[in-house]
Formats: sequence, C-alpha cells, structure tokens
Amino acid sequence: MNDRALLSREYNNRELVPEHPGILARWAEGSARARNTMTCYLDRRYGESPKETLDLFPARKGDGTCMLFIHGGYWRSLDKQDFSFLAPTWVGSGVSLAVVNYDLCPAVTVEEIVLQMLRASRWLYRHAEEYGMDQDRLYVSGHSAGAQLAAMMMCAHWPVYDRELPRDLYKGALAVSGVYDLRPLIQVDWLQADLHLDEASALKVSPAFLPPATRAPVMTCVGGRESGEFKRQNALIGERWRAPFAGDIRMPDTNHFTVMDGFADPASALFLGARRLMKLDR
Repeated sequence: MNDRALLSREYNNRELVPEHPGILARWAEGSARARNTMTCYLDRRYGESPKETLDLFPARKGDGTCMLFIHGGYWRSLDKQDFSFLAPTWVGSGVSLAVVNYDLCPAVTVEEIVLQMLRASRWLYRHAEEYGMDQDRLYVSGHSAGAQLAAMMMCAHWPVYDRELPRDLYKGALAVSGVYDLRPLIQVDWLQADLHLDEASALKVSPAFLPPATRAPVMTCVGGRESGEFKRQNALIGERWRAPFAGDIRMPDTNHFTVMDGFADPASALFLGARRLMKLDR
C-alpha cells in the first residue's frame, strides 16, 4: 500500500468503524430527546452566515461553568443538533453546555470556519451572564475536526481580535480525537474534494505548529481503537505544547465514534478528565 492509499485508509473513520450508522442514529435519538425535554435556547445567532448559530443548555445549579462543544465531521458534515445528547450529563453535573454550528466545506474554507469559531466565542463571552453563566468560567472542547477548532481557539490572541475580550477567554480546552497537523489531508483525495488545502493553507490552520496564546491547560484524548494516524495526531499536542499540556486521557476500548459516548457518561475517564480540567473534581 503506498503512502497515499495508507493515509486515505487511516483517516477514513467511517470505513474503519462500519457500525457507525447505528452510533450516529443513537446520538440523533438521544439528541432529539434532550432538546424536547430540557430547558434550552436553540439557534442563538452569533454571526450572519447561515449556520452561525449555537444551542445553549443552561445549568440551574453549579458555579456558572460553561463548556463550548465544537462538533466534528471533517469540516464538511454533521451538525450541532447531532450532539445535544451530551447535554443531560453536563447540565446534570452543574455545567452549562453550548453546542456550536458552523458553515461546512466546500462552501467555506477551514480558515473561515476558524474565524466563525472566534465569532462564536466572542458571542458566548458577551452573553454568558444572560444565561446564568460566568464569563470567567468558560471552557472549550471538540471532537475530531472540532478538536482542531478547539485547539485553534487556544492560539487566539483575543484582545487583538476584540479589545474588550480577556487574554484568557477560555480557561482550558479538551481536544478529543483531533487532527492538529492538516498537511497529511492534502493527500486524501476524498477529503481534498471538499477541503481544497495546500501546504500553506494547511499549516495556517494546524495548531500543532502554532504557539498557544496562554498557559491555560489543554488536555487530549483519543480512542484506543483508533487508527495509527489519529494516535500520532493526538500525541502532537502533548509534544509541541509542553507548557499548557495538562495530560492525555485514556479511553482504551473506544473507536473514533464511541469515544464520544464517554463525554455523556459521568463515570467515564473522559468526563472525569473534563471535570479535572474545569477544577470541578475538588
């Protein structure tokens, strides 16, 4: 198998997990149930583009902590409404959850999606108190492509973007099963059809090669049954972001999709790791 064919296989999570349709269907069912039964504020608009919206699930108890979650889908698929199933566990533990949408490739570039996440983050900071959240207790997380976007938020120089924003807008990040060096994706034809990356544009949105803007803690996680490339990508943040790196969370018996089930399981290592990140384990 040549390098191009190997990379195509290593990054094709849907092919590597043939049971993924059932997992996605289960998520969709749980998400619909969460939206129908919980207090939520849907489709809050943070920008002008079609999908520049987010859903808020406020916690009535707790200390005002909020986690912004960014969905994956290789920047070209899925939607925030697929991940509402995370809300019951988070809200039940006293943490508000914001699930954000963005426009998808090829209608926009990965770089434009990064800019959308900057706008979403600014909106969340400005409106936090309206929804019972503490501006000083905001965290960011993401899965797959969303993990890359979450890591990019930790590279943002917020006061340069908007002088009213604090340098440490996010007090920490949890990046799950992410791609932090996008250059290998240039060789994956079925992704390039939508992403249109070249060496320069890939490097520009590769957080592994950007300096984190603060020392706010960053934790990583990858499923133990994921491909070698995803495990290599996961290790990059720990290797290159030594100052803010706060540890890797082991989820040994999970694949690229089932690792996210841990985000909705209060007893999982992933959820408990998130609580450590947010200093809620004390």
